[in-house]
Amino acid sequence: MNYSLRQLRVFIAIAQHGSFSRAGEAIGLSQSAVSHSMRELEAEAGVRLLDRTTREVVLTDAGRRLAPRVERLLEELQATLLDARSFGTQHTGTVRVASSQTISAHLMPQCIACSAGRYPEIRLMLRDQPQQLVLHSVRNAEVDFGIVIDPVQAQDLHCEPILQEPFLLLCRSDHPFAQKSAVSWRDLHGQALVLQDYASGSRPLIDRALAAQEITAEIVQEIGHPVTLYPMVEAGIGLSVLPALALPLPSGSALTVRPLVPVVNRTLMLIRRKNRSLSPAAGAIWQVVQEQAAALTERRQQQPGWPQG
Repeated sequence: MNYSLRQLRVFIAIAQHGSFSRAGEAIGLSQSAVSHSMRELEAEAGVRLLDRTTREVVLTDAGRRLAPRVERLLEELQATLLDARSFGTQHTGTVRVASSQTISAHLMPQCIACSAGRYPEIRLMLRDQPQQLVLHSVRNAEVDFGIVIDPVQAQDLHCEPILQEPFLLLCRSDHPFAQKSAVSWRDLHGQALVLQDYASGSRPLIDRALAAQEITAEIVQEIGHPVTLYPMVEAGIGLSVLPALALPLPSGSALTVRPLVPVVNRTLMLIRRKNRSLSPAAGAIWQVVQEQAAALTERRQQQPGWPQG
């Protein structure tokens, strides 16, 4: 049997109003549409539900037995749909987000603070991971969404750029490069460099920028955590290239950053599984991250001398 909600609604309206025309007015259908729906319903049920006369429409015995049951079912369905709608707008629960160390340290604290103030019933749990593990966590539904550095091989993921930022040179304050307003990538030719290893999404971009400028540099140390760059450079082991998001420098350090020209940017992206909807709570936090990234971009653009490119 193949009943439609429209047919059942028409039947209940007729039972309540005792008239095709009044039933049609109540549910917004023409009299002919009401009559057609009832013929279809009776054909599907295989039994007459209404007796029609020139002056009134009355329920048959089968119709009288069926009407209260159908009415209860329609009321229950309506309540269920309203409950689902209510759940679809709730901003409660736990939202899990994965991001790399630099993003976790320098973007996510503002996001967590903002979400706590705006959505106090949402618990935001941050998973601090290298980029490849962030991708793994998103793909395996261990987190609601992640933040990574583009480019990624992610045909199975929905990706949304949220922030562009330049790479900067990190050197000691007594290094000759510290006296320049900007340093050319070509100036790094032959220099000793301390860089993050390939667990970082930034490393392939730095390699690509060095290759594009035909630069041969000596990579003297490859480290896993970006914070380790600072003592390495301060100890004179080498120069480094780091993203702007790694700022500010440690308080009291004898370090300086300078813009690198031409400007080479990296792009931060929100990622989630493709064709999978976020929960209302996760969607709210996704929007908070978008807003905080946009606010950071605006603040930077207002800073004098900020690299543009």
